[in-house]
This record gives sequence, C-alpha cells and structure tokens, in this order.
Amino acid sequence: CSLQAGLAVLLKAERLFHSSYHSQAVHIRPVCRGSHWFAQLPCGGFTDASCLAVSWELRQTLTVVFDFFSSGQGKKDWSLFKMFSRTLTDTCPLASQSKVYVDISPKNKEKELMEVSPPPTSVHKAVVQGDKKTYAVYDLLSLSLFNTSRSLNVQLKWKRPQDSSEMPIPTLHAQRYVGGYGLQTGEICTLIYNTHPYRAFPVILLETVPWYLRLYVHTLTIITKGKENKPS
Repeated sequence: CSLQAGLAVLLKAERLFHSSYHSQAVHIRPVCRGSHWFAQLPCGGFTDASCLAVSWELRQTLTVVFDFFSSGQGKKDWSLFKMFSRTLTDTCPLASQSKVYVDISPKNKEKELMEVSPPPTSVHKAVVQGDKKTYAVYDLLSLSLFNTSRSLNVQLKWKRPQDSSEMPIPTLHAQRYVGGYGLQTGEICTLIYNTHPYRAFPVILLETVPWYLRLYVHTLTIITKGKENKPS
C-alpha cells in the first residue's frame, strides 16, 4: 500500500525527522516452516538437522518521540494530526492486522484525568515491567471505525491543566554524555536508572558511537551502586 493506506500514511518525513528522537530498525531471521524437530537458539535462529523448508522473517520498526510539553506549548494533549500533520484514512487491504494502541493507564488511584476520542473499539490490559497498563485499542480492520468519518484522528486530552512537576518518571530511563577529548581522555558515560521500589530488570544496552570516538573494549567498566559489575 506504500503511503496510500494503512499506518504508513503517517510516515511524513519532514515531521518524523524534526521529532525529539527517531530510530529505524530492520530485523531478519530464519524460520523453519516444516520439520520433525528443531531447537530454538537464544539469538533467534535455529539448529535443525531435518528442516524441510526455511522462510525468512522480516520485521521493520520505527520509533518516534514527540515532546510537545517541553517544546514550549506546555500541554500534554496530542493527536495524530498534531504529530504527523496527517490522519488515518483507510486500512491497507493486504494487512491481516492493523491496530493503534494508546496508553491510558492512570498513574495513581485518583479519578482518571484523561480522555481519548473517538471511542476505541476495545480496551486491552497488560502487565509491563511489573506495572498494570491499560490501552485503548483502535482496530483499523473494524468496519465501524470508519463508518462515521473517512478519517481517524486519535486524540488525547486532559480534563484539567497538569502541573509540570506531575510528569511521570519512567521505570527505566537513561542518560548519556561524552567527556574528555581525543583518543586518550575521551570517554562515553551512560547512566541507567531503575526507579522501581524493589524489582530488578535485565537490560540490553545498544550504543550508537559517534564517528569521532574510537572505542577500546578493554577499558569498559560497569559500576552498579559503587561496585564494579560484570555483564553477562
């Protein structure tokens, strides 16, 4: 469907590349379509002495962060049109699944202060990193979703203005900075924080190294709570 229908309609380059953060990734792995026995490997591949046929699985992801609150507008309200300058007009006929999830989890036990429109087709609840999450689900394959309008503009509004001090802190978040200069004293420092009161999480860290820094793996040190930590 290219950019004519489906979620890809939102992929407007001038909006994506002016966001606070964007990341594109392509994942390819072999999948055994038919065999009498195979063993899954941790890396996602497989070992199989009698694999009858092999398929290749292609997964493409795009991660984008829009930060309207700190950009001077001072509001946490958002909509698809506000972020992408476009709305969803139709689903791609070739898609077997096409959904939009909106996190509407209340951060405390008080009355929910946010509302999404139009009404979602369903609500999904899940546990993410030990926290209970509630998601409003918009199923683009649902015939009722485009009945009233040929355009879907998902919006989230707050029923009253929110104080900036109430911005929630993610359970896992990170900071990184470059210190020193040159190949002798230059360094990359990455700080990873876990704000959960009692639970520990396994972390996979992927570093994008600036072109002007040369890394020496033997100088890598990982310190946790003042003590050196050996990664797995």
